[in-house]
Amino acid sequence: MNKPGNKQIEVQIMGQSYLLSCPPGGEASLLDAVERVDTAMCRIRDAGKVKARDRIAVLASLNLAFELSQKEAVAFQASSFGQPENGAFAEAGGAFEHEPLDPQTQSRVDDLMRRLDQTLDKDGRLL
Repeated sequence: MNKPGNKQIEVQIMGQSYLLSCPPGGEASLLDAVERVDTAMCRIRDAGKVKARDRIAVLASLNLAFELSQKEAVAFQASSFGQPENGAFAEAGGAFEHEPLDPQTQSRVDDLMRRLDQTLDKDGRLL
């Protein structure tokens, strides 16, 4: 249910409309988040390997969460060494999505993807 004072915003993600509740002053942040999710999901869909919306959503969520954890790790490392938070991140070009993962991390991601596929294959639903 919508909290008093919250605003309803209609957005599109992968061509589907969603009505979202937004606190006052949070519209720009919400629209930025919607754009990130839509871009991530469309990128996966357009790659052509995954067709089901729920799988696309899970993969996009994992990708976004992984990117966030990488940024947090860089910010933590930079602040631990007394550097500006965005120093190492800016030096790396501002994004990690194109850098290869170390073999151990890649193995964990691959294993997680296999487990997700097996779980989703049972009935096509995550929950």
